[in-house]
Amino acid sequence: MAEQVADKAAVDAVLSASRSLIAVATRSLGAAAEETSIAQYRALVVLASRGPQRLVDVAEALDVAPSTAGRMCDRLVRKGLVRRHRARTDRRAVLVSVTAAGRQVVDQATARRRELIADVLRLLPAGQQRDVARALAAFAAAAGEVPDSQWPPALADDAPPATVKGRS
Repeated sequence: MAEQVADKAAVDAVLSASRSLIAVATRSLGAAAEETSIAQYRALVVLASRGPQRLVDVAEALDVAPSTAGRMCDRLVRKGLVRRHRARTDRRAVLVSVTAAGRQVVDQATARRRELIADVLRLLPAGQQRDVARALAAFAAAAGEVPDSQWPPALADDAPPATVKGRS
C-alpha cells in the first residue's frame, strides 16, 4: 500500500494552530512554568496519562534519548513531581511515576488550558466548534495521544502499582 501524502494546506493549517496551542499551553502552566519547563510538563503528562513507565518508555514517548529522559526525570524527582520505584512483579525493572504533587501540576494546568481553549472556541459558531473537535480528535488519535477520559486514576504516593501499563 502506498504511503499517503500530507496535504500542504492541512500541514499549514495545523502548523498555525499549533502555534496558538503552544501559546495556550505555555500560559496554562501559570506559576508552575517558573519551576517546570514545557518538556518536563510533557513528561508529567505522559506519566499521568499512561501510568508508571520504564525510563526507556518515557524516552520513546517523548522522542528523546534515554539519557535525556533520565536527566529530566532526575530533575522532576528532585522537585518531588515524579518518583522512581521497583516494579512489584519484576524487581529488576525501575518505574517512573507521577507523584500527587506532579499530578496536581498537570491537573491545574489542564483546568487552566480548558478555560483558555473555551475562550477561543467561543469565538466560533457551534458548527465550526464541532468541526474543530472532530478534526483535532482525529489528529490527536493519529499522534497516539491518550484522551483525558482514558487516563488512569491518580495514585497515592505510597502505593506504587504492580505493573507497567501494557506489561505484566
